[in-house]
Amino acid sequence: MKKVLKAVLCLALVAAFVASFAGCAKINYVTNGTIKAINEVKSGDWKNGGAQGGAEGGEEGGAGNEDPVVLEAQFEAGTYGGVEFASVEDVVNYYVEAYNYTKSLTAEYTEGGNTVTYYKLLGEEKMEIGDVMIDGKANSIVNNLVPSIMDSMFNPTPYGLVPCYNRNPDLDNNGEDEHKKNDWDFRTSHFTAEDVLACFVKDNGDGTITIGIQPKAAEMAVRGEDSQGRFFEVLGDIGGVVAQIDMVSFTQGGADENVKVTYKGGTGIVKIDTKTKEIVEGDYEMISVVNVTHASIAVIKDKSASLNISYKNHYPASDEFLESSKGIKRK
Repeated sequence: MKKVLKAVLCLALVAAFVASFAGCAKINYVTNGTIKAINEVKSGDWKNGGAQGGAEGGEEGGAGNEDPVVLEAQFEAGTYGGVEFASVEDVVNYYVEAYNYTKSLTAEYTEGGNTVTYYKLLGEEKMEIGDVMIDGKANSIVNNLVPSIMDSMFNPTPYGLVPCYNRNPDLDNNGEDEHKKNDWDFRTSHFTAEDVLACFVKDNGDGTITIGIQPKAAEMAVRGEDSQGRFFEVLGDIGGVVAQIDMVSFTQGGADENVKVTYKGGTGIVKIDTKTKEIVEGDYEMISVVNVTHASIAVIKDKSASLNISYKNHYPASDEFLESSKGIKRK
């Protein structure tokens, strides 16, 4: 029974983490999904789709303070695809120009029988949750439950180049984001050379170059306001989402003090046509570690939990993805 109670705790927290991608507007939906998951755990229905063992093991979770470079190649000054890059700043400036130009391009699609105008370059999104730890230990029940819970709450949707608020360029801003400290317009990039931990440039020999960038680590990243939020679509206010779930409380402090997210190790790899500076292909992977401390649910008191989140964006989106996710077709 103790292991099942731990699973209940983790499911409630994971639901909140996933919800933050969709924003607080969907909190009621997420809370209902969490309650359903908890009821399935209590009734034993989770056994129908997950592991029935409960062996514990693993190492202590935690983000650590280091920020290692994960890119295999490193920047070397030179000429690539006919373009001279003398510094990291040159790489970032070129990336920003390519980002801005690419987001200036639109295309017509059909959706719901209507003609709509969206970004020309739309991407697919995918989220993976792994290494769920309760009090520093892994649990096979929890780790087998999490993917099904996540899949039921996270619906992949096509967007423009990250960070992005909407596939419609006219709506690509902060919208109703509760963190709207600045009137960011995400049709242009706000990424800077100071945000870069490592980068590289590669000549593909076909009129395109590949640029790889790893932004510096950040804590509690917000879209448009730090090294990670200016490059990825980050989680935003995790603490605010958790605080709105009535079943979760804390033995010390509140959600703001006990829910922390560390972003590091993520990368973006884009292919750019040097004749036009258009991004024609790209893969972004945002990696974060969520840590929760002093959490309580019902009779479960003062527990800690941590999990890793990998959020991937691939461009361009396939026709199959566009149609299956939103019924969108290219004209």
